[in-house]
Amino acid sequence: MIITEGLAFLKELKFRNEHLFYFGLFCFIISIACLVLTQTTTIKVHGINAWYKPFKFAISIGMYSWTIAWFCHYLNHFNVSLFSWTVILLFGFELVYITLQASRGELSHFNFTAPVYTLMYSLMGVAAVVITLYTAYIGFLFFTQNFPDLSPHYLWAIRLGILIFVVFSFEGALMSSMASHSVGAVNDNSNLFIVAWSRTVGDLRVAHFIGMHALQILPLLSFYFFRNTRITIIIALLYGLLATATLIQALNGHPIITQNEKEIME
Repeated sequence: MIITEGLAFLKELKFRNEHLFYFGLFCFIISIACLVLTQTTTIKVHGINAWYKPFKFAISIGMYSWTIAWFCHYLNHFNVSLFSWTVILLFGFELVYITLQASRGELSHFNFTAPVYTLMYSLMGVAAVVITLYTAYIGFLFFTQNFPDLSPHYLWAIRLGILIFVVFSFEGALMSSMASHSVGAVNDNSNLFIVAWSRTVGDLRVAHFIGMHALQILPLLSFYFFRNTRITIIIALLYGLLATATLIQALNGHPIITQNEKEIME
């Protein structure tokens, strides 16, 4: 049953946006390759295997591409082709550069050790801002256009999911201004599964992660479980508060999961 529904989803997604379908598929293939490399190589950046970063970005970009491709199908008078190629070119550039730097054991983000690295980091920032603003425009269209074929609870989940995504995407500017994702240390990482969030100081990536994935989580929960507009809005507000709470916690220098004393001694 699950396999059948999964294949039906992929077929529909390809029909809705073939370009982003294949780009997302490419990202997921890259993520698998990077995950294998985390187990077969010893290249490290800031204390963790260098291939975890392109793995996480590939997964995130792939999920964004497939999700936004699904949503854009509902829009009227929207140039889907222009948007799709903007995503492919800008996110493709980011993914290639992050992967290249990982292969060299070099930082892709917050790297100001050479002019070329500074330039590339700045260009990645521009790419992220352009896509976030484009996504904000899509959110505006979902708030202003009529969608008689969509259930109100699902529509509100899309609207609020995009809104939270945009807000916490721009949180990346905070990390950029600090040249670090950590508060209380410089780009601290811990062996916390794949995400490598700090267990000793505040980590701004937690709120960034939670907020951005509202784009997938809220519509899925509303479509399959809640099926109620009021409950969807309440859950979205609680979800936004969760992301905000983790941001405040990080800014105060506190980790999301504290390292115990035994681990610290080791």
